Amino acid sequence: MKHRCVIAGSMLLSASLITAMLAQRAFREYPSVEYGVSVPLPGDWKRPAEWTFARLMFPPGPLDGYRGRYDGPWQEGLSLWTQDYPRADRALANAVHRLTRVDARSVEQPVSLDDGDEVYNWPFLYAVQVGEWGLTEAEAKKLRDYLLRGGFFMADDCHGSAEEAYFVQTMKMVFPDRPLVDIPDNDPIFHTIFDLDERIQVPGAEHLATGHKKDGIVPHWKGIYDDHGRIMVAFVLNSDIGDSWEFLDDPRYPVKYTVFGTKLGVNYVVYAMTH
Repeated sequence: MKHRCVIAGSMLLSASLITAMLAQRAFREYPSVEYGVSVPLPGDWKRPAEWTFARLMFPPGPLDGYRGRYDGPWQEGLSLWTQDYPRADRALANAVHRLTRVDARSVEQPVSLDDGDEVYNWPFLYAVQVGEWGLTEAEAKKLRDYLLRGGFFMADDCHGSAEEAYFVQTMKMVFPDRPLVDIPDNDPIFHTIFDLDERIQVPGAEHLATGHKKDGIVPHWKGIYDDHGRIMVAFVLNSDIGDSWEFLDDPRYPVKYTVFGTKLGVNYVVYAMTH
């Protein structure tokens, strides 16, 4: 009887996974503000996998430096949410595939909170330059529900006091009663695969000379926790982890940043899949 229960449980799990995969939107590429549509697809881009890098699409906000620079709706790309895309996404996916036992899909999945229930298909969600996004009340409500249901959100590439204040303001729409707090060194998120007791500031490729952007001199690693001590939102302040993935193979970008950024990204992914 015990073996029958195990088999039955396995069949139910397989069925639920198949159902979830069938419910997911098909892969689609969007034009990037950095690369246009010139990035070639990897040979195995059609192969399904258990984990996918889901990139959050979002409307422009009042601090968005790209606002008005391109014609067309933000839902069609050429908007700030496509910064570092898709090279950063695919580089981290490749690192997760090589450095862990997680079966990572080679291509990313852009996801909009306005697209029905689509976000619930992707347990790990990433957004770039979150100090310049234009999160709406409706999107904030959907994001809150996604996170409370077990989703994980990595918010990256936010620099300086003005951007930090704006991001905190928008996150108050998501969680009015849950503050962003510094993640302690002993939190499991820093020790899932790699022990990251010491963390370094990761500047973007355009800010290597100064080591920081705007007045964001000191890096911070902040989070929003649920009632059980799980990090739902991992906020990277005054560092550009996406650039450390994007320029992983670029000899002009310092190796120390790519190594650290990759370790951090892998830790966050594994944490999202196990907590």
